[in-house]
Amino acid sequence: MGPLALKLEERYSYGDYLAWDDGERWELIDGIAYNMSPAPNRRHQGISMELSAQFHSYLRDKPCKAYHAPFDVRLPEGDEADEETFTVVQPDLVVVCDPDKLDDKGCRGAPDLVVEILSPSTSGRDLKLKFNLYERRGVREYWIVDPTGGTVMVFILGDNGGYGRPELYTAEEKAPVGIFPDLVIDLGPVFDA
Repeated sequence: MGPLALKLEERYSYGDYLAWDDGERWELIDGIAYNMSPAPNRRHQGISMELSAQFHSYLRDKPCKAYHAPFDVRLPEGDEADEETFTVVQPDLVVVCDPDKLDDKGCRGAPDLVVEILSPSTSGRDLKLKFNLYERRGVREYWIVDPTGGTVMVFILGDNGGYGRPELYTAEEKAPVGIFPDLVIDLGPVFDA
């Protein structure tokens, strides 16, 4: 299960997740529970805030909306009820363009864009497990932000249903957002945050 899979039953559902009252933040991926503690460090939070601000500013008065963690994204395998869903994640930032996917609990179904900011405790999960999950569930655009390296990898979902080769951007560049042809994120302030 890995060092962060701390709940040890064979498979958990969103119904189980809702009943946990241990003061911790959790994610479920295919029924396996992963602890989100400790809280992100200050640099991670600064990057998250700056990215959120740029996306929020662009999306003001538009139908798509941006949300930052903690924000539950339920990714059912089919049409099962929420309580029977085995995957719920809390990406650092999501953009959702279909208002029917939004409810008081968060988002049900694939967001249009997901941003994950790497941290020592979650980088393996973000780079492999969540990459495969987001690709499989149809997230159109996936950004992986590396605070240490000052880079952003952008993966776009292709017509074949898979992510192609990533575009790589550095802290000195501006990164275009694939789902919005007229939005470019200035990475200078993101990494200076």
